[in-house]
Amino acid sequence: MGELARTFNSMVEELSRTEELRRNLVADVAHELRTPVTNLRGYIEGISDGVIPPNAATLASMQGEVMLQTRLIEDLQDLALAESGQMQLKIQPCDLEELARSAANAVQPQAQAKGTKVAVETSEALAVNADPERISQVLRNLLVNAVNYTPSGSQVTVRTLQRNGHAEVHVADNGPGIPPEDLPHIFDRFYRVDKSRSRSTGGTGLGLTIARSLVEAHGGSIEARSKKGKGAEFVVTLPRSRAASDAGPEN
Repeated sequence: MGELARTFNSMVEELSRTEELRRNLVADVAHELRTPVTNLRGYIEGISDGVIPPNAATLASMQGEVMLQTRLIEDLQDLALAESGQMQLKIQPCDLEELARSAANAVQPQAQAKGTKVAVETSEALAVNADPERISQVLRNLLVNAVNYTPSGSQVTVRTLQRNGHAEVHVADNGPGIPPEDLPHIFDRFYRVDKSRSRSTGGTGLGLTIARSLVEAHGGSIEARSKKGKGAEFVVTLPRSRAASDAGPEN
């Protein structure tokens, strides 16, 4: 009877935590959507009242608000599918080095505009069984974050290596780092280390949450490491393909 009571209490606590998370998610989504919707309403009312001219600049601003909403909705859909295990992954043999270089090339224009260098360091081809599109999405998310938080003139480094039968990708920056009190929450939904960053400059606040869900869906893990003032490093660990693991010795 005692064991049954403890099990029942544990179940009640878990249900309470789940309900609290659900309420928080609904509140967070409503908060994130309120700003772009309010801005759009203001534009429409301003145009109707003749206060705001319906010119190209106004339409561009309105389109920007719509794109923010679209990105948030798409991120929420990706997160829901990943966390429920319903995301369809197209698993196939991939070269992790190639995915890392491709992701780095994709963010080069943004990095160059900021005066930041993106360097790729690889020692060998690393074969993994993964969905190349989703792993590329993870790496791009990490690289965009790194570029955003790295001062102009600094460098973001992407490094691939093998360790203990797994393939790893390290994304490191020279930014301000992540404060110790923020580090445990860095993968939480809508969490932003810099509370002053807007949605336009800081994303939807779901990028790292989605990255963790996608990596875990591949049977891997993701970890954030940082010392304040000394930059941040994200480490993605993925299982190597069996054929690659049997091909030769590890480093």
